[in-house]
Amino acid sequence: MKKFVIIIALVLVPGLMCLAQSKLNENADSIVGIYLVPDEGNDSKVEFTKNADGTYDCVIIWLQNPNDPSTGKPWLDVANPKKELRTRPCMGLKLVQSLKYDSAKKNWGGTKIYDPNRGINANVKMSFEADGKLSVRGSLLGIGETQLWIKQQ
Repeated sequence: MKKFVIIIALVLVPGLMCLAQSKLNENADSIVGIYLVPDEGNDSKVEFTKNADGTYDCVIIWLQNPNDPSTGKPWLDVANPKKELRTRPCMGLKLVQSLKYDSAKKNWGGTKIYDPNRGINANVKMSFEADGKLSVRGSLLGIGETQLWIKQQ
């Protein structure tokens, strides 16, 4: 009986996981909109827009704390590995460029995401959770991190 229960669980769990995925993953344009990016007292908002070629870009449009307290001036991309980009403001910074929708996998990826806090570009995969939050997974050299972004509109 115990083996039967384990076999049933192994068969049902993957199916239930598929059902738990959001219907938002079935439409490429579901990603378009504004998202709150929670970050322990330093929240931001980003906006995904669709490009003419069918890909998507993501830009910072709001910062909870827009100014660096040490200078009183807007935050700059100081962690960027390229010295010439360290003076550009974080407001308006493009985090993702040319994001592609994979209709077979029902997710977005095929590009990099830029993390201005660390100055790194990481491979990115995105999909919606059952609760409608956007799961954003960045990975570099096999090490990854996932954040949940909350759609605002």
